[in-house]
Amino acid sequence: MASSSSTASRRSTFLVLFVFFSLCVSTASSTNLTGNRFIVEMDQSTIPQTSGARRSVGFDVHKEFNMDGVFVGASLTLENAKDIHALSNAQGVKAVRPALKVTRPNPITRPISGNFSLGVESTHVMTGVDKLHDQGLTGKGIKIGIIDTGVDYTHPALGGGFGPGFKIAGGYDFVGDAYDGEYKLFAPPSGTHVTGIVGADPSNPYNISGVAYNSTLSMYRIFGCAGDTTDDIIVEALLRGVDDGQDILSLSIGDSTDGWTEGTASVVVSRISSMGITVTVAAGNDGPSGAWYSSSPGNAVDAISVASVDNTMIFIHNATVQGAEHDPIPYYSLASFFFEGPMPIYATSNDTTVQDDACNALPDDTPDLSPYVVIVRRGTCDFPVKQANIMEKGAQAVLFYDNGTDFDFIDIGNNSASIIRAEDGEFLVKEFVAGTPIDLVFPQEPDGVTPWPTATGGLVSTFSSYGPSNDFFFKPSIAAPGGNIMSTFPVNMGSYIVASGTSMATPYLAGSLALLMQLKGHSIVGMDARTLFEATSKVIPTSKDDGAPLHTVTQQGAGLINVYDALYVTTSISPGELILNDTAHFREAHPITIQNNGDSARDYTVSHSPAATALTIDPDTGLPAPGPVPQSTAYANVSFSQTSFTLSPGEVHTITAQFTPPAGADPLSYPVYSGFIQISTGTEQLHVSYMGLAAALLDKQTLDNSSVVLTSNSQNSGQDVQARAVTDAHNYTFIGDDYPSMQFRQGLMFGTPLVRIDLVNSNFSLSTLPPTVSRRQDSGSAAAVPILGPVYQFTYLARNDNLTNPFYFVNFTAPLFSDGTQIPNGMYRYLMRTLRVTGNPNNEEDYDEYLSPAVGFNAPANATAA
Repeated sequence: MASSSSTASRRSTFLVLFVFFSLCVSTASSTNLTGNRFIVEMDQSTIPQTSGARRSVGFDVHKEFNMDGVFVGASLTLENAKDIHALSNAQGVKAVRPALKVTRPNPITRPISGNFSLGVESTHVMTGVDKLHDQGLTGKGIKIGIIDTGVDYTHPALGGGFGPGFKIAGGYDFVGDAYDGEYKLFAPPSGTHVTGIVGADPSNPYNISGVAYNSTLSMYRIFGCAGDTTDDIIVEALLRGVDDGQDILSLSIGDSTDGWTEGTASVVVSRISSMGITVTVAAGNDGPSGAWYSSSPGNAVDAISVASVDNTMIFIHNATVQGAEHDPIPYYSLASFFFEGPMPIYATSNDTTVQDDACNALPDDTPDLSPYVVIVRRGTCDFPVKQANIMEKGAQAVLFYDNGTDFDFIDIGNNSASIIRAEDGEFLVKEFVAGTPIDLVFPQEPDGVTPWPTATGGLVSTFSSYGPSNDFFFKPSIAAPGGNIMSTFPVNMGSYIVASGTSMATPYLAGSLALLMQLKGHSIVGMDARTLFEATSKVIPTSKDDGAPLHTVTQQGAGLINVYDALYVTTSISPGELILNDTAHFREAHPITIQNNGDSARDYTVSHSPAATALTIDPDTGLPAPGPVPQSTAYANVSFSQTSFTLSPGEVHTITAQFTPPAGADPLSYPVYSGFIQISTGTEQLHVSYMGLAAALLDKQTLDNSSVVLTSNSQNSGQDVQARAVTDAHNYTFIGDDYPSMQFRQGLMFGTPLVRIDLVNSNFSLSTLPPTVSRRQDSGSAAAVPILGPVYQFTYLARNDNLTNPFYFVNFTAPLFSDGTQIPNGMYRYLMRTLRVTGNPNNEEDYDEYLSPAVGFNAPANATAA
């Protein structure tokens, strides 16, 4: 229960904008909702046409689903969203959930060029897949269904054809080219890249190989050539994959942020996983948005939600030096400079220590720089400033030499500008000053490429989304290589590309699961497979510095997959995850079971490896801390019933881990502490991951009660909204566009399981709300709160975020209660309440509240929705 001080803060009001313009839907929307479209789950495979007619519920059915034991129901659009209550109470209806918009996968792509051999693939070395390939494990006989944007099956590395006998043996197009999900957005066609990560044949110019390149693949296309999709289409694809007998389903879809395990696609994924079909889902690319921002359908309780780790190597290009003895100079570009023949160099400064090289306009006596490769010190000012000054003199090719620490990719919108190492730049400037006729050549053939270690290789990708889910489930589950991954691309778009995203990590794990199933059959699937990969993974530090703490599990999950160890480990442990909950629901004691599956007795030791504690909320603002989320070394303490024991072959043993939350952690930062219980024997290292919250979720405010109006980045939020905000009483006729709209931008500071808006008298005051109310199941109204009637209700909303989910709005287009009866003309206020996580919906103390200005209703009789 919240303290009295936090309860008082709930009673204060915040600024919600009332505006006078008509928006694109009739009732409610945001960046991830789809207006009046819902997914209805039924007790039986019939759509409630009769009950719908009896209750005057009008709807159009889009899709019907009929798979007993998994999902029976339909997706539909209500003619009026006010009918949601009647539909929810129709006979045979188990649940009504909103149809969520699912964002098109939008990996970070970089073009590559040249025809070269990469040698051993670094991602396979990172995970032990290279050793498994050497043993002949390539996924043969395993069926993998990929749910994505489609695939160019003509690609030579993907078999060059479609249908029985080909690598891509099946699938289904659910949408067609023209489908855009009503949300116009172009993103690269990532499905071909994803498919290559699973199944690219190694006999290709780049010598890359899919993790399970002899598996049989099917592609289920759920995106058109542009735009997004909705989760009812995902459900359709999932059920088709089950019908088709897929062993593994892989969804590189993780940018539908809802933060809850309750979305339809998430529920269906969990049910499929419980059937023994392992499902891998992208964790999402919303790392900059901070914690508590997990994505659907990766939120599925039983799915394997996959985070991304940066590749240890990247393949960049070389410039060959002519005129002096020097090794080829690597420049940090994934695409070669396209200049024919040798080019002389020109240095904009003869002093390699200068700080402001090319930060100002170049001297008048500077020659035309178009024939040269211009050499510039990195210095202090921004790259675009330097680039503009150099281009004023006609420069086409530019190499910045770094300050000794910054050799990394730069992007200034120019494909002929890159960065080289400090020592190489200093050499070139020295020779230029000496008058040595140095030329550079940019070869396009194998000599033009070199493998280069990345500074962040092996660390969690900064773009990878943070968990946990709002209802405190362990998300993400595990990590796989996803940063800077080379794979196949549509032939007409270059055939190969380097891309980054959890969309890349997800098929890598799917392929790894195929190797497991090839070796051990279907004896380890679903949750057992997840536990195995979690237990054998490699824990990831926060940085490469000596002594760096381990990274929070809210972003790395259980660690980087170690596929070789997962397949050959002879010890099993369970569970793979320990959820300690928050302080109000804290579970301090947890059993861990260990089994020796080897053929000899073994000695085991148990120890604790804490991870850094994620400080998920900014205590000054109450808003989630943006990524990278701050981490502290306030660790939990763990004691064990035993720290050493011996197991005979086949013997099973259980120990107990006793946890104490970190002392001194500020509860206002909502610190999520985590770590690993290490189980060691000989060369085998396994672990159980744990996570807890050193605060009470019930104390976390959900509704912003500040008076600050935040600006939305969305173009759909209307123009000049702030100028039209209503702060005083206003009358509405509900004719045309004359109706009130409630818009809250970053108003949801945290996810909420329930939003309800009720109509109250104009003289109503928040101070009159009693602490405890009872609910009437038939109408959902609060009997002890003097409401006139409910007008709107929504469940399981994600928090707002200015990057990806900046606003919600509700349009009251007609003066109607939720049951469709007309509201009499008069003066009223809207009472909005958001339930805090773990709150009791029957307890008014567990809500945050907002009371609108007075609203006058002056509508004609028999008003209907606009």
